Amino acid sequence: MTSEPVKDEDADVAPDVVALAKVVAALRAENERLHHQASTAAVLERAKGLLMARSGCSAAEAHEELTRRARAEGRTLTEECWIALGDIPQAGRPPFLPAQGVTDVPDVPHQGSPGPSGKDPRPPSHPALLGDLSRALTGATCPQDVVDRLLDHLAGPPVRADAVLLFSRTMHDTLELAGHAGVGAAVAAQWRSVPPIGGIAALETVRRGEAIWLEDPAQDAQRYHLIGQPPQKWRSRAWLPVTTGGKVTAALGVLRTMDAPFGEDVRELLRSVARLCAGSLRAGDARTGPLRPDRRPGPPRRPGTPENSGSFAAAGQPDWPGGPEAGTAALVQAVFDVLPGPAVLLTPLRSPAGEVEDFRIDAAAPQSVDIAGRRGRRLVGLRVLECYPTVAGADVWQGYLRTLTTGTPYEGEPFTYEEVTAGLRQRSVYSVRAVKFGDALVVTWAAHDDVTRQQALLADLQRLGNLGWTDWNLVTGAITWSPQVNAVLDRDAEWGPLPLDAFPGDVLPEDAPDFSRALQQLLDAGTPVDHQVRITTRSGVRHLRVVAEAVPDVHGNPVEVHGFVQDVTAQRTAELALTASRQAVLAQRNVLQAERTVAARLQHALLPLPGQSLSLGDLRVDVAYLPSHDDLNVGGDWYSALEMPGPGGGMLFAVGDVAGHGIDAVATMAQLRFTAKGMVVTGSSLTGALHRLNTLLLHTRDHHATATLVLGRYDPADRCLTWVQAGHPPPLLVRDGKAEFLSPPEGILLGATLQPSFGEAVCRIAPGDHLLLYTDGLVERPGEHLDEGLGRLARAAETELSPDGPGSLDTLLSRLLLPDEQRDDVCLLDIHLPASA
Repeated sequence: MTSEPVKDEDADVAPDVVALAKVVAALRAENERLHHQASTAAVLERAKGLLMARSGCSAAEAHEELTRRARAEGRTLTEECWIALGDIPQAGRPPFLPAQGVTDVPDVPHQGSPGPSGKDPRPPSHPALLGDLSRALTGATCPQDVVDRLLDHLAGPPVRADAVLLFSRTMHDTLELAGHAGVGAAVAAQWRSVPPIGGIAALETVRRGEAIWLEDPAQDAQRYHLIGQPPQKWRSRAWLPVTTGGKVTAALGVLRTMDAPFGEDVRELLRSVARLCAGSLRAGDARTGPLRPDRRPGPPRRPGTPENSGSFAAAGQPDWPGGPEAGTAALVQAVFDVLPGPAVLLTPLRSPAGEVEDFRIDAAAPQSVDIAGRRGRRLVGLRVLECYPTVAGADVWQGYLRTLTTGTPYEGEPFTYEEVTAGLRQRSVYSVRAVKFGDALVVTWAAHDDVTRQQALLADLQRLGNLGWTDWNLVTGAITWSPQVNAVLDRDAEWGPLPLDAFPGDVLPEDAPDFSRALQQLLDAGTPVDHQVRITTRSGVRHLRVVAEAVPDVHGNPVEVHGFVQDVTAQRTAELALTASRQAVLAQRNVLQAERTVAARLQHALLPLPGQSLSLGDLRVDVAYLPSHDDLNVGGDWYSALEMPGPGGGMLFAVGDVAGHGIDAVATMAQLRFTAKGMVVTGSSLTGALHRLNTLLLHTRDHHATATLVLGRYDPADRCLTWVQAGHPPPLLVRDGKAEFLSPPEGILLGATLQPSFGEAVCRIAPGDHLLLYTDGLVERPGEHLDEGLGRLARAAETELSPDGPGSLDTLLSRLLLPDEQRDDVCLLDIHLPASA
């Protein structure tokens, strides 16, 4: 790339490109100048900050003191600053010997200078921090800018501030929030003005002129109204007086979320910060008034200008050749502050040859806002071509130049300004007027976007809401409605609007009487209409909502009708579909409820529960059955406990579970229960019975029916239980207070395969033993492994079942089942051989 500017006389270069090239060249030159000054500016600002922190002087006073010393010793200003910071020791004098009237400042290394290892692990020292802060505050443009820069420098160690507030004192002894950072807009709005009442820490700081340290929120809340939402968010707070001209004029608040007191070194540092802030504000007063946002950094001073002349140029604005003097911009800003519309003061920035290269905004009215959203004094200091480059070469730019040259006011035609901001293309339409003011321009403009944008938003609202507004003048007969009404009514625009008595079109006969009655009440009694009606259109029947009200004259007679019509077909269709679905669900629920009632009665008839313990030979058997909490389904859990016929026939025990619920499950349960009992009683072996039950399930109406089963025959002669299983949880044996699950023989659930394999196992029952047969509803829980449920059953059985008695099955079940969360039926048999047997 080249830094040479593009010449205006180049025939192949457009004028707007030439202007843009000049802007780029000016920016590059400015960056080079700032880069050259950066190395010396930091040293100067740190030295000034030390003097300000120690003596409470202003930035201007510190600058004058350093300049005076440099001249007295025959040194440059930069050398004197290094000597003040202690980096250049002098022979025969300490590293820093302050002048009369300035408090001594200790030696301070340059912040950021690496230590022996090349690193600086410690936070900046207090003087270094104050020096950096002084440099930052020197460029502050307004109290809000001061607060922002304070938080930037105090957020880290050692202060660790999370928020900063600055309240200014008014002539009525109230406080106004001059700046805030870190507290949020809601809190700032709540505390924007503080009346002269008690219990406000900031107000007491201003009145007493003493710092207040709030480090215990519970106790502090009893004495003060604490700032924040919630107030406990800020665990420690510091309020410090800001004194200018011997009077406390502001209160500086430092808020922290850290729950720790302020150390003495931090307190002293914050006192220095308050003095530094006071010096900056006082320096602003010395520059033709208080610190204002129209003080912006400008080009370097011209040769021969004193470094601290106190003029407007010293405040950051260059003098204007042949233009307004130092106080002119401030005077114009004061006038602009009361203007109701947008206006800016543009100062031309000329090349050495005298050509206008750009304009700088030196004053702005509060209502001035640009396309990027910057408003009022935030525009001050901006350059036109830097911020709005597409203006270069435009008619408005040429108009500015003509007005500046001839003095003739410029009034431009409305034009469209387009710019890409944050990746979005933004367009605005303006009318601009410019008049000459000295060697500057006063520019006003009017934006034409508001009405157009509102109309577009209204059209979008009608389109998205599928509605349109209507207006009937009953006196003149004039009818006005929005274009969206035609879309709602499915009409062509050339057909024209409908009169009120024919609106909204071809109403369905069943809806016509009620709608006509509502319109008549509107015209007779002024009763507003909010009615749903159906009309026939080219695309079918539409459901419309019509809302209207009458505007009466002084005698109460309606003269106009305003309203809107909305297409609610989709909403109404959804409502009708929802109603139909709800009715279908209720009907299905009634069917299921009736089916459950039949199934429950059938189950009760096929599987009666004993009212007390059963005595089968030397065994005592207790049975428990709990239906699931599902009020629509009945499960297929079942049991059998009976004494077999004949001498030495023994006892038959069975517990089974049929997959599924409802009448089909109950019917399958009945088949298995009675078939199993009949086959074993008639002499079939246990494994043979399982084979036949498997064949039975495979040939039922439901070919996919499955079931699990434990089947056992007890011989009282040798007290042995021979048992088989088909995919069922194993029985639990409780002996001498310890529970152990029996090792199951081979077996697969019934109905799973044509050629199953089953085996037998034998368990000897001793006096005092409990043998539990159960279905899986007792141990299963959703999302839990089956082993966890089996372990829970074993622990509960060890606690509740004793060798001396059958135990309480109700207590056992209450420990195993969660209230109101039982999703399956539960069947439980407790086979107990008393200890005395």
